[in-house]
Amino acid sequence: MRKLTFGMNLSLDGYIAAPGDDLGWSVPSDELFQWWSDRVGATGLALYGRKLWETMSSHWPTADQQPGATPAQIEYARRWRDMPKVVFSSTTSAVDWNARLDTGDAVTEITRLKTEDGGPMDVAGATLAAAAMRAGLIDEYAIVTHPVLVGGGTPFFTALDNWVNLNLVETRTFPDGVLLTRYETRR
Repeated sequence: MRKLTFGMNLSLDGYIAAPGDDLGWSVPSDELFQWWSDRVGATGLALYGRKLWETMSSHWPTADQQPGATPAQIEYARRWRDMPKVVFSSTTSAVDWNARLDTGDAVTEITRLKTEDGGPMDVAGATLAAAAMRAGLIDEYAIVTHPVLVGGGTPFFTALDNWVNLNLVETRTFPDGVLLTRYETRR
């Protein structure tokens, strides 16, 4: 059974994006960027919602060809292109960059994908992750908390019908007061 992780940068007050989808507060240090890149390199399958897919696919496929691209950005771009992806959307007509499009029920497909053999899966995008969270499909939460209060925006967590008990499995401090906490879901 494949493991499903939801990991994102998060403001201290619980948001993955500030109002207006502003992500300026979450610019990573070199060390944190490398941590995210290593996660992408270890991901067997990434599951994207439409909105985050559009953001990522508008930049990373050619980021390594941009003037001034750092070795870390070049590595991340290559890893991102190579990583298998599923994009869940009913409004997108085509995807590229080692991705396939799924227009059906995301929870049903994620449930099926978890039963397959293969490397770990990451869910990316607030709406898609919320559906997986409500369905009890997330096995691990990787929360990268930045010391900033943004006052609103897109929340990391969704409203739930039942409690989800978690076990802390890792903490790590990054530069600029950024804190990683990883939790596994207790089953």
